[in-house]
Amino acid sequence: MFFSPIMMVKDKGRYISLSNQVLPDAAISCTFVILIYYKMELEELLDQVRQLFSEYLEQHQQRKTTARFAILEEIYLRSDHFDAEALYAQMKTKNYNISRATVYNTLGLLQECQLVSKHQFGKNQARFEKSYGFSQHDHLICLDCSKVVEFCDSRIHQITTRMGDVLHFNIPRHSLILYGHCHGCEIKEEREKTGTATLQRKMKRQTRHGVLKNRIPNAV
Repeated sequence: MFFSPIMMVKDKGRYISLSNQVLPDAAISCTFVILIYYKMELEELLDQVRQLFSEYLEQHQQRKTTARFAILEEIYLRSDHFDAEALYAQMKTKNYNISRATVYNTLGLLQECQLVSKHQFGKNQARFEKSYGFSQHDHLICLDCSKVVEFCDSRIHQITTRMGDVLHFNIPRHSLILYGHCHGCEIKEEREKTGTATLQRKMKRQTRHGVLKNRIPNAV
């Protein structure tokens, strides 16, 4: 399991979390231990995926280029679902001399050696995520903003295992995607509805008092 680092800023000699709460000395020490452990775990993970990718390229007589390994490392430094164009844009902002074709080609190779997973969420562009060293999980997709949320529930694994036993299937993996409306989009929609209703009531009041009628010019 890999830890996410705790983000802090140093202000006037005090360490402050992003929630603007001053951290006690014990929390600071614990945080640095987690950060060091996270860095060690990340380096170990990167070494493993580099080795696996190198072996795959050798077995399939593919070239071991600097660009391909740079793309691999960039993917494993990310924590989101991304499309090929977003990855290409990020590589360019970091001044990598990598073509768009190289990005697409490398993503294909990484899928083949199971270091990257590809998802097709509805009609949106294909999205990718790192897959080695990370547990099986499923996804929630917002139909309004295309937000992707990961979740994991052991009961889903139990169901797939049971179905495999009952139907005599070996099920090494599965894909479950739930579509809905995220809380943020529901709040936005409710505010828009409230604003529209308020505007309609205001226009009705103006019409009753003849204000709106007086503002409309005579037809030519």
